[in-house]
Order: sequence, then structure tokens, then C-alpha cells
Amino acid sequence: MNTYLSKSLYIKGLQCHKALWLQKYKPELKDEVPESLQAVFDSGTNVGILAQELFPGGLLVPYEGLTHQEQIEATRKAINDGMETIYEAAFSHNDIFIKADIIHKGTAGWELYEVKSSTGLKDVYIEDIAVQYFVIAGSGLSLSKAFLVHINNQYVRHGAIDVQQLFTILDVTKEVISLQEHVRDAVAGMKDMLKKEIPAIDIGPHCKNPYECDFKGYCWEHIPSPSVFDFKGMGKPNGFSLYQQEIVRMEDVPVDDLGWRQKLQLEGYMHHKNHCDVAAVKDFLDSLWYPLCFMDFETYFQEPVPLYDGTRPFQQVPFQFSLHILPERNGELQHVEYLADGAVNPQAEFLERLLASVPQNACILVWNQTFEISRLKELAAAFPEKAAAIEVLIANIRDLMIPFRNKSIYHWQFEGSYSIKYVLPAFAPELSYDNLEISEGETAASEWLRMTRTNDEAEKSLIRQNLLEYCKMDTYAEVRILEEMRKITEK
Repeated sequence: MNTYLSKSLYIKGLQCHKALWLQKYKPELKDEVPESLQAVFDSGTNVGILAQELFPGGLLVPYEGLTHQEQIEATRKAINDGMETIYEAAFSHNDIFIKADIIHKGTAGWELYEVKSSTGLKDVYIEDIAVQYFVIAGSGLSLSKAFLVHINNQYVRHGAIDVQQLFTILDVTKEVISLQEHVRDAVAGMKDMLKKEIPAIDIGPHCKNPYECDFKGYCWEHIPSPSVFDFKGMGKPNGFSLYQQEIVRMEDVPVDDLGWRQKLQLEGYMHHKNHCDVAAVKDFLDSLWYPLCFMDFETYFQEPVPLYDGTRPFQQVPFQFSLHILPERNGELQHVEYLADGAVNPQAEFLERLLASVPQNACILVWNQTFEISRLKELAAAFPEKAAAIEVLIANIRDLMIPFRNKSIYHWQFEGSYSIKYVLPAFAPELSYDNLEISEGETAASEWLRMTRTNDEAEKSLIRQNLLEYCKMDTYAEVRILEEMRKITEK
């Protein structure tokens, strides 16, 4: 049996021995990695490279083209040659191989730096650093300090990236040393487990803590759809508690255990039962006025390193909008759209085009007003000279999602959700996001970033068209949903 471990395998084993066993012996059972998640992985790699500038002039130990043993020997040679900073240093101890992001020889001795693209400290990061410390110390290199390097989300870019301001460095030496006995025992437990058959570990909260397990599709294949885990909304029951009572199917949950929202969902599933408070829907419709402007924004948000001056790490920067405008009740529907090319910070042009496109004193309909209002407030802070005009937009925003969130309207096909992706097929089955190349916001964000970075004009043009179609669908979906709401009140 293969009991060899790496840092990532160790972290996987801490989360679930079964996942570690599957990774070692049945990796083909892993779930497919979504493109949006792959973009997150890629940005993390870029952050690690940028963090090397905290200690310039070091030696990089490559991994491509070198065996683990060759990487270890290259690291040992660099240390013996007097290098004081080594990037991706390789070490092995107790049949565990690790690559340290940065080791640096400080005044008191060698220091370990682990770089993360997140904005704070997590328990799993301490575990990550602890196993590195265990291996490095076990290999014979004494460490004086251990640090976590993470993104400072208060940093605002002005000109070239200031790595000293972009990163926060936390001393976690005490916490890491306190975990050394735990690491030793955990490693022994994993190695012993890997000599046996697959562990009989059932599903549980550990399946997504601290990370979403990439074997979830395999381990959850016995769960029917819908199940006790598919209830949505405030007051939903604890799915794992029911599962442990051998209650798995949604229809087997005692009705008395459910909140009113979940009772609607259960009745909808079992009996295709719908609900509509016509008076509440009519009150909502009566609060609207013309011209009606259906609005949607798209933003990028996965970037730990600010792309443009005046922006922060992970800031949701708008790059696209779609507007469907209805000047009067039976007027001709108009469409206006904007999509930045990414050559410069899109905020100024986005705002200028938006303010020019929204009719004066229009009623602005959005789906989930918190998102658009938050982006508008950020733009008002960035462009104070436009703040008054932005405040008018904000004051005129109405949230089309509210009647669905409040369950004034509930259709059994919503499956407990009030996402527009669930509401649209029930209200306008002729429309579908499934036919689009881009069908959700995270993919739109990662595709826009890809569009701004490719030199392939054909690829750029295709991505642009896909983005325009997706954002246009969002606002046209609002148009169609409002039409169906009016029909309900006019029956």
C-alpha cells in the first residue's frame, strides 16, 4: 500500500480519511473542477509568485522537469551555498513531501512563510503550516519562526502593486509548535489507514468543512433528489440530523418539523401545489411606475490583487450592465447594454454610460437590490461628483425578488428557491439559461477576465458575445416575470 503523503494530502486526510483514501487509490472518482473554481486556484498561484517580492533575490526551486528527490537536493544545495531566501523549497521527512512557499534566513535563523490568497487567518491554515514545520524540522533544518502571509483587504492600489501593503504577515509560531504532537499522531493515523481497505465513513458536515470535498459526487450518490438536504430558506431543518434518524427523502420529513416556508416547498413537491397572495402581488405592482427600467450588473470579484488603481482586493468591480426599458405600459421595449473591454478601469465609463442610459426618474427594477445598490454606493464613493445622480438611481430602485422571497408567489417548480434561475422556467418556460454558454455570474466574471487577457481576437469576440447574451437574458427574464405577475392579478 502507498502511504506517501504531501501537504495537500495531509490536509485532505484531516478533513476525511475516506477522501484521502480515494485520492490515493481511486482519483478517477473525483468531481470535475468547475471553471470558476479553477480561476480561483490560478489566482492563488499568482499571489504566491507575487509574495516572493517580499523577499527579493531568492532562488526558486522549480518542480517542472524535476523529481521530488531532485527538488530536495536543489534545496539542500541552495542552503549549503548560503542562499538566504528560497522559493518553493522542497523537503521530505517521514515519507511526507512538502514545498514551502518561502523560507528566509532571518537574524534568529530560518523562517517559514506560507502564502494564502484569502484575507485572514483560518484554522486550516495553521494545520497547513504545522505539517510543513513538522517536515522541515524533521529533515534537519531548524526553524525559528513560522508566518502566515495573507491579503490585506484594506489595501487600495495606486500605481504599481506595493507588496508590503498588499500583504499582511502574521506570526503563528506559537500555534504551529503547539500542534507538532498532533501532526505526528495524525500522520501516523493516516498512514495506518492507507494500509487498509476504504474507510467506512458516512457523509456529514465534514464533506464541506473546511473545503468542499471533490469526492462528494461519489460519496453522496445514494442520496435521492429531492432529499432532506434540499430544503431552503430560514427555518429549514438540519439535514444531517434527519439523515442520522434514517430520514432521507424529502417527503418522509414530519410536517410538524418544518417551518412555513419548507411546508410550501414540500407541498409544492408532493402535490404540485402553488401559492399566490394576489393582494400582496397587486400592492407590489401598484408601487411601480413608468418608465420602467429593468437593470442588471455583472462584476468581477475573484481577484486578490487589484487590477486597477483605486480598487481593493476582491472588490466587486462592475464591468457590464444590461437595461431593458419600457417607456409606458404598452410601449415598445428597448434594450441598452454596456460591456467594458478591460483595457482600463471600467468604473468611470460604466457609470457614465449607466447614468446616460437610465431614463430620468425611471422606476428601476432589479433582482436582489442589495447587490446593485452596494455597487452604486461604491461608485458614489469613488466618484463623489456623481454621487447626487447615483443617489437618485438608488432611491428609484425596486426589488422584483421581494414577492418571491416573501413567498407572496410560490410555484412548485421553484424548489424552495427565489433565485431568478428557478423562477424564470416556471413563469416563462420558453426562456432558459441552459441554452447559454454562460449561465451564472461566477462564470461571467471569470470569462470577462479571460476576455481581457487573451490576444486571440476570435476568442475575444466569442466571449464578448456570450457575456452580452447572458446579461441581456437577466434583464429580459425580469421583463417576462413581471408580465406574468400582471397576468396573475388580472385574472
